Amino acid sequence: MKRAAGTIADIIVGVAIGSLVLQAGATAGSAEPRLEARLARIKTETAALVAAGLAQLSHLSAKDRLAAPAAIWQVAGPRVEFKDCAKCPQMVVVPAGEFTMGSPPSDMEAEAQHRVTIAYPFAVSKFSITFDEWNACLQDGGCDAYRPDDQGWGRGRRPVIDVSWDNAKSYVAWLSRKTGKPYRLLSEAEWEFAARAGTTTRYSVGDSITPAQANYNGAEEGSGPSAVNRQKTLPVGSFKPNGFGLYDMQGNVWAWVEDCWHDDYTAGVPTDGSAWLEGECDGRVMRGGSWQDSDSELRSAARIGEFKSQSSYTDGIRVARGL
Repeated sequence: MKRAAGTIADIIVGVAIGSLVLQAGATAGSAEPRLEARLARIKTETAALVAAGLAQLSHLSAKDRLAAPAAIWQVAGPRVEFKDCAKCPQMVVVPAGEFTMGSPPSDMEAEAQHRVTIAYPFAVSKFSITFDEWNACLQDGGCDAYRPDDQGWGRGRRPVIDVSWDNAKSYVAWLSRKTGKPYRLLSEAEWEFAARAGTTTRYSVGDSITPAQANYNGAEEGSGPSAVNRQKTLPVGSFKPNGFGLYDMQGNVWAWVEDCWHDDYTAGVPTDGSAWLEGECDGRVMRGGSWQDSDSELRSAARIGEFKSQSSYTDGIRVARGL
């Protein structure tokens, strides 16, 4: 299968200041109940925000709603981050919201714009999954005993690479067994919503991006290794996070998502944040761009497809968890 190729929202309900970090599994006793109680409260309060927000948006015509800024329905209070076990990935709670997915006609891309409502908060891994986190899965008898190649760049806090969609699914299956929590891959819509973090620009940092903001190939054609064409992965968290507190959503490694590959968005694309699972599903979607790609592939709307059994030194994993 061939790899195919804003500004901060005006409508924001609630404010996150700082971070509240809970680590269930790091200490015995109260951490997990406290975390689950906090997550339950976020879900309950989000439902009220969503109802009020949708009532406001319902007065817009379909055309005006498509052109509207992102609506972020976020419960007031610190951003919630947590780990479900000592060697599990750090998770960040992403608020509910509604946004326009895809690229405007002026970009001349094949990602037709459509409005998506994600009426629930969900958790996303703060970083791409690292070699250290993959090794924890291996040491616990998971991940099908598969040891990915690091290309000689190093392991540790570098993002795990050379993983297929099937490998990614084996990792989230292990996380779910390990923690008893509903870990999974993000849907394509969830990924773009999380990557945009309320922005409507080509990238979360604006309509342009530089190698000082992400790891990608910013060199002229044929240029060798340099500060703008590093030709390898960097440790996760090497650049500033986006507005939701997520790192490396653009560049470093591609992220597999749940959806089956479709060449274009059509009338059949889900508008509720769920994965698009109709059709031929040997091909799956990847998002975010990598160290090897040009800035065009790092756009918040950019997408490629690959056979789910194939892997590359550009391909990694980011996970989600239901609350």
